[in-house]
Amino acid sequence: MPKAAVQHACGECGYTSSRWLGKCPGCGEWGSLVEEIAPRAGVRPVPSETRPILRLVDVEAVAADRLTTGISELDRVLGGGLVPASLVLVSGDPGIGKSTLLLMAMIEMSTDQSTLLVTGEESAAQVKLRADRLGGGDEVMILAETDLENVCRSIETHGPVVCVIDSVQTLHDPNVSSAPGSVSQVREAAAKLLRVAKETGTALFLVGHVTKDGSVAGPRVLEHLVDCVLHFEGDRYRAHRILRAVKNRFGSTNEIGVFEMTADGLVGLSDPSELFGRPEADQTGSVVTSTIEGTRPLMLEIQALVSPTDLAMPRRVATGVDPKRLAMIVAVLSRHAGLRLGQSDVYVNVAGGVRIDEPGADLGVALAIASASRQVPVTPGVVCFGEVGLTGRLRPVSQAERRLAECERLGFATVVTGVDAPSPGTMRVIPAPTVRKALAVALDEGRPSDG
Repeated sequence: MPKAAVQHACGECGYTSSRWLGKCPGCGEWGSLVEEIAPRAGVRPVPSETRPILRLVDVEAVAADRLTTGISELDRVLGGGLVPASLVLVSGDPGIGKSTLLLMAMIEMSTDQSTLLVTGEESAAQVKLRADRLGGGDEVMILAETDLENVCRSIETHGPVVCVIDSVQTLHDPNVSSAPGSVSQVREAAAKLLRVAKETGTALFLVGHVTKDGSVAGPRVLEHLVDCVLHFEGDRYRAHRILRAVKNRFGSTNEIGVFEMTADGLVGLSDPSELFGRPEADQTGSVVTSTIEGTRPLMLEIQALVSPTDLAMPRRVATGVDPKRLAMIVAVLSRHAGLRLGQSDVYVNVAGGVRIDEPGADLGVALAIASASRQVPVTPGVVCFGEVGLTGRLRPVSQAERRLAECERLGFATVVTGVDAPSPGTMRVIPAPTVRKALAVALDEGRPSDG
């Protein structure tokens, strides 16, 4: 009998090598390669029955009603609810609240349909204690099992409408000769659970671990197989959490859900702008900007600190903002706004631990840096939004009317932006064609602008 081929696979990124390496060439992690049996070459599976090829016009598409999870912020991120027979991957740092969020959803959904919680990391008694703290869960079925075959058999036998696997890295297939959590085990578990979900119509939630850089642990094929990837982010030592869709075949990936961790579990925040967009008055280096996350306008406070440095290479540190975007804005301010930042460290932070991805917050970052550099607070009641170009001009952003309506609702008096739009209500909209003009308006310097 020929000897089985052995390969070494990285448990972080899925890179494979014929020999063991101390450092993974794929992700740079040390000590992450583990030994596993490589699949035998030349072995073809038994062909199944060939299905007919159809034209799209002949395909009958049946629109299934979405399942309401009972948590409005989770439904928002999912695109309006949970799609039957879908596979949803929920990832996040340890202790961020993934199990708590999904258990709350199971408790809410168990009143109308059958639910099953498969726990591999905790015992049934531990889950019961958490459910009692959350105030319910009597109708939720629970299975403490790590054997993949038994889990698939239980789902097929009981046929729950919704099932949660906590977590996919704990499942073990005895036919795969590697440890639980390895690349081969995670790949096999995801493939079999996907087949079960499509055949039984059960909507599956998979809880996944993350690596040090925040990506999903295991092979990238895990993200390709599932229908939706949700990432739970935030500081575990803070009360607020952000649920963001990284991939969604049934909805937008721009929506976010905002939660607050309390003693009774996670509570969705229907008005996060009221929480994140209320800075203290007369604070230098602080400005409110209006961003768009999907269909929701969100007001955020951007903070900046400019400090002289003796280093040859000044630091540009960003928290919640793309560092490359920050470096570009600093260069534009130095070239087109007359700010001397070449001998200063620049620190930018988005209050509340929220991450901004859209370019509409560029003007807010620029105003915060200028305010911190000149030690001049932003005029009270001013909010801003706009994209900063390399020429120093401000470009219009999408959904300006919705942003202005949110600013007017929260009682801001003046909006500085790169578009010329009608003022809603008593609020004043000041169009600023350049960054220099925006600085003159927002910082109330009282000198004419040449922009």
